[in-house]
Amino acid sequence: MQSHHTMTLGLLSLALAAAPPCLSQTSPASLPNAPEKSQAILFASAQNGAPPSAPLPPLPQPGGIPTMLTQQQAEKIALANNPHIQVSQLIAKVQHQAVRVQRADELPNISGDLTGVQANEGSRLSSGALTASRLLTHGGGGLTLTQLITDFGHTRNLVASASLQEKARQADAEASREDIVLATDQVFFNTIEAQQTLKVAIQTVAARQDVTDQVAALTASKLRSDLDLSFAQVNLSQSKLLQLDAQNNLDAAKAALSAVLGYDREMNYQLVDDTGELKPVPPSADPLIVQAIQNRPDLQALRFSEEAARKFSRAQHEQLLPTISALGVAGETFSGSSQYFNSNFYGAIGGNLSIPIFEGFRLQAEASQAGLQAQAATQQTRVLRDAVVRDVRTAWLNANTAMQRVIVTGELLKEANTALTLAQTRYQLGLSSIVELSQAELQQTQAAIGNANARSQYGFALSTINFQTGVQP
Repeated sequence: MQSHHTMTLGLLSLALAAAPPCLSQTSPASLPNAPEKSQAILFASAQNGAPPSAPLPPLPQPGGIPTMLTQQQAEKIALANNPHIQVSQLIAKVQHQAVRVQRADELPNISGDLTGVQANEGSRLSSGALTASRLLTHGGGGLTLTQLITDFGHTRNLVASASLQEKARQADAEASREDIVLATDQVFFNTIEAQQTLKVAIQTVAARQDVTDQVAALTASKLRSDLDLSFAQVNLSQSKLLQLDAQNNLDAAKAALSAVLGYDREMNYQLVDDTGELKPVPPSADPLIVQAIQNRPDLQALRFSEEAARKFSRAQHEQLLPTISALGVAGETFSGSSQYFNSNFYGAIGGNLSIPIFEGFRLQAEASQAGLQAQAATQQTRVLRDAVVRDVRTAWLNANTAMQRVIVTGELLKEANTALTLAQTRYQLGLSSIVELSQAELQQTQAAIGNANARSQYGFALSTINFQTGVQP
């Protein structure tokens, strides 16, 4: 899991690098966990890559009209293109081959031999071998069969441990998939917020340009002082600076979006917020915690790894037990001295009992090592489970706060619009100064940006709850 989270956090860091401060403060980098719907869906998506059910949107053309992109489409593109998905799936396939390697010890081992010997005919045993009492000139070929009968569970537990590790890597692949979805959602809402901020900035520049033109005309007619014109021009310059910053933030957010979607160049997408009415936050975090403990693939991966460590520990302890094997050979001596062979064919079967007596305490040390590793895996699972409870509760609290911010900023924007309208009317009637109008303009701009920020934060907060509780998109 550590390698998986290292890969994931690298991607999330890339996504956050270009994020505006308003959302980067709620980065999921401190929440490095991911969900799963069920084991069946988890393993199927890990093996098959969870292909999207709907076709992906066409690629935008450089310099052309931006292609519309929704949140769901962005997630599907990221899952189809992001290389981290393929890396996690390949790691799971590597572990599948490790299972086959362990299972080979349970299957028959057959080898073929071709032998040719030139010897001092009928001479006695050579040094270093106990396989024959005479050295004979001959040529022959045959097969040797070795079949494990029982090692009292050692090999069986090794196979079980490797199979559980394969399931853990499949769970890691699903966790990586969910990490990509969350990173995509974060960059998507960052870009939505940057688009809305730029829209507000453009409208602010246009509105303040109109005010500046009106004040300039009144000043030329000696109906307003030069001080009013200076205030109007300062406000206009500030709005232009706001537009420059907003454009830069949007360009940076689009660059991060292209990266998380798996493209090596910036794509000209126009993001569409199709969430509609904002979904309410669940009334309590307790059902979400239960759901997360059941569904989170990173937690599921640690559970599989914990069980695999137990199986491996049992297998290491079983190395101290005997091993019983069956042996068989058969073949033909097609060339040799006839005085020593009555038949050209040979064959034999037998059995072998191997009992470990003393290995320099190596087997005992390996068994103890594996037992301690199993205990450590149990504690790692417990640590992550506690972190899941904390992260889900934190996500729920953040979503509640974000929902309240949407309500408050919506009311604030409504009041700021009303105040700006009244201030403009009072100024045109000569009942107030340019300072009052400037203050109303500033408050309206801040309220509009704050409302866009709050809605984006709430959308991402809901995505974080889905991420933390294991709800697949």
